[in-house]
Amino acid sequence: MALHRGQEIDLTVDGLAFGGRGVARHGELVVFVSRALPGDRVRARVTKLKRRHAEAFAVEVLEAGPGRVTPRCAHFGVCGGCAWQDLAYAEQVRHKAAQVDDALRRLGRFEIELESIVPAAEQYGYRNKLEYSWSDGPDGPSLGFHRAGRWDELVPVETCHIASPAGNDVRRAFERWAREAGLTAYDGRTGEGYLRHLVVREGAHTGQLLAMLVTAPGAVPGRDRLRALLPAEVVGAVHAENAGVGEATAGLEPRPLFGADRYEEVVGGLCLSVTAGAFMQTNTVMSERLYELAIGYAELSTTDVAWDLYCGAGAIGLLAAARAGRVYGIEIAEESVARARENAERNGIANIEFVAGDVAKSVAPLLERAPRPDVVFVDPPRAGLTPKAVKRLLELAPERIVYVSCNPTTLAPNARALVDAGYALERARPVDMFPHTPHIECVALLRREKTGSDPNFSGQAHHSRATASST
Repeated sequence: MALHRGQEIDLTVDGLAFGGRGVARHGELVVFVSRALPGDRVRARVTKLKRRHAEAFAVEVLEAGPGRVTPRCAHFGVCGGCAWQDLAYAEQVRHKAAQVDDALRRLGRFEIELESIVPAAEQYGYRNKLEYSWSDGPDGPSLGFHRAGRWDELVPVETCHIASPAGNDVRRAFERWAREAGLTAYDGRTGEGYLRHLVVREGAHTGQLLAMLVTAPGAVPGRDRLRALLPAEVVGAVHAENAGVGEATAGLEPRPLFGADRYEEVVGGLCLSVTAGAFMQTNTVMSERLYELAIGYAELSTTDVAWDLYCGAGAIGLLAAARAGRVYGIEIAEESVARARENAERNGIANIEFVAGDVAKSVAPLLERAPRPDVVFVDPPRAGLTPKAVKRLLELAPERIVYVSCNPTTLAPNARALVDAGYALERARPVDMFPHTPHIECVALLRREKTGSDPNFSGQAHHSRATASST
């Protein structure tokens, strides 16, 4: 019988697709089911129909699968954040490793044996950055997140369990201040209202917090009262105005409200200064493990030149500088580059240089005055390396490429392009930075095959096997 939108059907979920939805079958049709877990038998409502698959939403769990647990958060299932709080953590880790393995095999056509996934050190309270949105409720302005699947509806939050207790206190203090001041939330449909977003950033190892309030144009009232309400760990607050219709928190120009305009964090022994807009991995403890793996994969020596592409605030390059002869970092966000240079100076690291620019456009000019790299670190956005960036990377022809990926479905084709041009995929290891979400990081090592004396020579396609390791 043909399906139609709105129809409810009973399904047994067999697995999880990349992105976190359950996978089931209705006859010959594959059905991707939101809010369903492996082993569940659910009643699901069909929301979309395609030629080869359908999409549905679980309206009732008829029989729970073996990995289903009671979620900790009262907002779970409504808030669009933690999609997997109802899945036992051991199962989360297993499925994430399987999804990296599947992407490399299916999309990259690699026969690989992944190194064992690195689980998160903490399953709750791990995020060092939270972005909240304002909405008006019966008690006045409230901060929260978008409702799952909706851009136009917000869910006020009582406690966010992946934020720290101090981070939750900062959010509550801003709500109290806004209500006392009689402020209203910005309404994107009418263009009226004032409050738009709140960004809370925290040093996991220092305990310092920084807040950025984003509003429609206009002065912030009651600054002294706000400062008095905030926890003592808040070292400063900044204010950014957004006059546009988009919900941007990045790319704005914040001005100090009071205190400092940055906070300090310690990563791998380095003391880093972080501003509201500078990029930094949002799980400090696991970012240290990620960087440790990446630098270990690089096999650096004191004679090596390393390039760090998409370097953000420079953490990988700064940590690698202790083992390399010379390091160069390229990053398009000028604020992150400014912080990277500042952090190099404050940590006394003299053998590193940072360049502001697009990787696809900045590699060639840097190569005119800098030595060709022995090792290149790449940590691109979720979309992966663009074809031009892959081309620039092959022109650099480093002996080793360490690819830090936040998306295995773009890592796999990027790795295939590099292998087809003369590299071998030697190692790959997933790292769980984001418990209770489908997101997974992965570190991969590619090594240039010995194909002659020309450093720019691209060899023939090589089908490689990554080897297991106890790293």
